[in-house]
Amino acid sequence: MTATAGTVKEAGAPVPRPPGTHGRARPGPWRSRLYRWDVRYSPYAFVAPFFLFFGAFGLFPLLYTGWASLHRVELAAPDHMEWVGLHNYIRLLDDDFFWNALRNTFTIGVISTVPQLLMALGLAHLLHYRLRAATFWRVALLTPYATSVAAATLVFVLLYGRDYGMVNWALGALGIGPVDWQNGTWTSQFAVSSIVIWRWTGYNALIYLAAMQAVPDELYESAALDGASRRQQFRHVTVPALRPTILFTVVVSTIGATQLFGEPLLFGGAGGQKGGASHQFQTLGLYLYEQGWFNFHLGRASAVAWTMFLILLLIAAANVLIARRLRKSH
Repeated sequence: MTATAGTVKEAGAPVPRPPGTHGRARPGPWRSRLYRWDVRYSPYAFVAPFFLFFGAFGLFPLLYTGWASLHRVELAAPDHMEWVGLHNYIRLLDDDFFWNALRNTFTIGVISTVPQLLMALGLAHLLHYRLRAATFWRVALLTPYATSVAAATLVFVLLYGRDYGMVNWALGALGIGPVDWQNGTWTSQFAVSSIVIWRWTGYNALIYLAAMQAVPDELYESAALDGASRRQQFRHVTVPALRPTILFTVVVSTIGATQLFGEPLLFGGAGGQKGGASHQFQTLGLYLYEQGWFNFHLGRASAVAWTMFLILLLIAAANVLIARRLRKSH
């Protein structure tokens, strides 16, 4: 059968190759093998740098610190280790300063975390609705987080000054006498907590805002049709939808409070590692720093570090249990 104008071809006629492919040999078996190796092993090569750095600067220091916690090690002779077993941990249980630091860490964590997350949730709720210059307000919320710990703490030290601080000046205008913020127990813990609140509220507010924007608008429209006010929508629609995010911020803030170090150290001035004259705001981080770099007991400091690590593991385990219950409730 004859083809007309190249539209119909004879049966069995060879199909022409695309231009430029005549005479090209098929890839050899070694190229096919190389391609398979590339597909199989390239992802591991891409993620290998992370694991190398994590092993060198994360896993190895953690394991070495655990090994050092079972020895008597002094800063003057870090290569000389004397096996003492669990003596450093037993000594912690008998140390009043350790329990004081643990108690201070808990109270400062509660004072800083609860108001911080409540304020962040309220600010995110305000930003979720249409506001003028919304981008400006979001950047303004993130500005305290971008400020260095040293700069923020030094400013708050001036604000909480006993004789010339602006906070005492405002209290004096209200008829309240000056407060010694650094030497009081609750006042110093409140002052340190206020630094943490100022730095992290905006950061958590943006996390909540991102989670709120993922909530379907149909839920708010249905609630509005049922006559729910903004407050009722926030209570019955927004908060239930944000439960996983709220749990995440609670866990992260708790971990941060357990590791709190820079703010109380700089707030205490020259003897900041003590957390005040009476150790009234000494956290676990400051206690570890004092044991290792002022008392020169690296073994005890390592035991404190691993105790903090175990506390964080308990927090992570509690997070997993709560998350499972939330999934079952849904």
